[in-house]
Amino acid sequence: SFLHCHNMATEEEFVEVPESEKTPVTVVTGFLGAGKTTLVNYILTKQNEWRIAIIENEFGEVNIDEGLVQEQIKSKEDIVSMDNGCVCCTVRGDLVRTLNSLAARRKDFHAILLETTGLADPAPIIQTFNSDTTIQDNFKIDCIVCLVDAKNVTAHLREVKPDGAVNEAVQQVAFADRIVLNKLDLVSAEELAAVKEEILSINHTATLLETKRSVVDLGEILNQGAFSLERCTDIDPDLLEEDESEEECEDADCGEEHKHGHEHGHGHAEEGSAKAE
Repeated sequence: SFLHCHNMATEEEFVEVPESEKTPVTVVTGFLGAGKTTLVNYILTKQNEWRIAIIENEFGEVNIDEGLVQEQIKSKEDIVSMDNGCVCCTVRGDLVRTLNSLAARRKDFHAILLETTGLADPAPIIQTFNSDTTIQDNFKIDCIVCLVDAKNVTAHLREVKPDGAVNEAVQQVAFADRIVLNKLDLVSAEELAAVKEEILSINHTATLLETKRSVVDLGEILNQGAFSLERCTDIDPDLLEEDESEEECEDADCGEEHKHGHEHGHGHAEEGSAKAE
């Protein structure tokens, strides 16, 4: 009977965890100066409604936002706990390891907020969430939020890049499910109307949220069920191509499993986004 139990346990491992039971992850993008550090500071120290694990993650060459985070992370610990039940972790590279370390205590948090620096499109994040079974079983990308500085975003969006290089600001706006127009106190009503028009010409499906000093209603950016892999690949059909050619999984069965994970994932996301809109 021991053998029988063991077999059952092994079969059990292949049962897919329902999306509703996974911890939602909100991905925050935006240029330096858009107010991301202020948003992190607000969540960690000024609000008491949500228990959130914030992960600060760098992509590319950009240095992590200075300010708050440097103060909080004087110790060499990866994870710093706050008085309001939130935690803050800084990741320099290995997001998979950090998410795996949070998996055991994920039920302590309402949501994970992944604050990114230097991220043009969500491909690296999507690939991370589809690359590891522990992550797939515990977390789901819930919403991509782009924080923009209402005063300076137009200049970023119109910047002409050399030799067909990607305009990161345009990419960030295009892939977002929620766009937070921040620093409203620095623009006139006319300027704001022009900024909105510009943003909606790039992404007409995102919900626009207006804020000052990054004080956003967290109920509008967390646990939204808004992310859709399908919508991301509509914007950029090659979004996930690189990953497949570079890191082809050698185990044929495993490949099938991952593919299933993809399909399973965005079926739910589609339902979620329909509800959210």
